Amino acid sequence: MPSAERLRIPAEIALASLVAYLAGYWFTSLFPGYLPKIGGLWSAISAIVVTQASRRETTSSASLRILGSAIGAATSAVYLTLLPFHPAGMALAIFATVVLCAAAKVPSHGRLAAITVIVVMVTSSLDPKLSPGLNALLRFAESCIGTAVAVAGVWLWPDQGRGRSAPQERN
Repeated sequence: MPSAERLRIPAEIALASLVAYLAGYWFTSLFPGYLPKIGGLWSAISAIVVTQASRRETTSSASLRILGSAIGAATSAVYLTLLPFHPAGMALAIFATVVLCAAAKVPSHGRLAAITVIVVMVTSSLDPKLSPGLNALLRFAESCIGTAVAVAGVWLWPDQGRGRSAPQERN
């Protein structure tokens, strides 16, 4: 049977996923027609991506996740405001997003930002009547919800001296 410590991270991820899904679903349901299940899904994915083994790593991942999501949401909103969804256009928006992440000195988060582009663009293709700007803003907000849930989760989880200390305590 696994030790309690081995189960800590899976439990944190599962709990963060649940809370983030419910919060994202609720938030997105405030905007009729904007796919609350996608809101819950995107929030939960963000919580999973951000949750790391330590508070320091989670906090670092969170700040880069927010920046990457903002870049991906903005790039896809601009594209969809100018042009309708097309797979080749999506690839072009992904290229631009990864280049922008490299320019912002967060190249490792280019992949996560690219996923934001895909989510925004595919959800827009499901219902072309959705406002590209509001759709992108919602996806960014859902990413923030999942990120906030993950950060709160690792800070609220009982610290039993297993590498979970705050950055200022580790110096």
